[in-house]
Amino acid sequence: MELPTSLSQSTDELDSKMANINTNSSIPTVLSTDIAATIGEHYDTSHPKRGIALVINQVNFNSMNQRDGSDKDRDCISSSLKRIGFDVRILNDPNRKELLATLATVANEDHSQNDCLVVVVMTHGKENNLLYAKDKSYEADKLWEPFIGSSCPSLRGKPKLFFVQACRGKKLDQGVKLVKMAVDQTVSVDSAPESVSYVIPTMADLLVMYSSYDGHYSWRNPVNGSWFIQSLSLELNANAHCQELLHILTAVSRRVAYHYESNVPNNAKLDAMKQMPCIVSMLTKLLYFPSKA
Repeated sequence: MELPTSLSQSTDELDSKMANINTNSSIPTVLSTDIAATIGEHYDTSHPKRGIALVINQVNFNSMNQRDGSDKDRDCISSSLKRIGFDVRILNDPNRKELLATLATVANEDHSQNDCLVVVVMTHGKENNLLYAKDKSYEADKLWEPFIGSSCPSLRGKPKLFFVQACRGKKLDQGVKLVKMAVDQTVSVDSAPESVSYVIPTMADLLVMYSSYDGHYSWRNPVNGSWFIQSLSLELNANAHCQELLHILTAVSRRVAYHYESNVPNNAKLDAMKQMPCIVSMLTKLLYFPSKA
């Protein structure tokens, strides 16, 4: 099909303030629309194994407050992931070197027989996506850098899921009044994808769910655990085998947003506060967790 004159004469440009970068090229290459139909709309979960789930539980620190209640989170989310079929591995109170070494070790394993990967991190955090190991801070992207397409070939094209329970700043969410509205949603399932060779972006098939929105506190009860991890565990237990992942995670967000409110009666500034999880999805297909035979 002949392209319109205005398009055929155009070149790609960068949406960036950087200057003097040569962006002269031919018209954007539009790959065959048959590729999307060939690869299907659903991730392949027919591998022999579900995959590794690394749970990083940071309770104790050299110079920060102890995170009471996190052990309950660890046990709950580990149990939920085992029920789905994951090979759960727990890392308690690592220092920065140990944490990064463990991530590298897992990334270097052969994931070819696995459906996907899960990493859960529960720790202290602050602005600019900084998280804390026992001794030092690290950037959150250190969690997934070892597993992206250019770093971990056996996970290319497979979902890589990261769940982060940590503060992301010092802002508080007082909430707003809202009239509830009910919305019905349905998800259809198509046939399994066929094998095909194609190129995908390096960061494709990655999902990060944070316990709170950028710049805000995350809440944790020293007895009952954190709002986010407890909600994630509950929703996975109820719906992991029957609902699509983003449907489940939306339910997690809804539960945290509507079911919880801080209870700090001796501190008016902290009392009756809310929390809103944040999902950053670069998934390219729907993800279900059907029971393994």
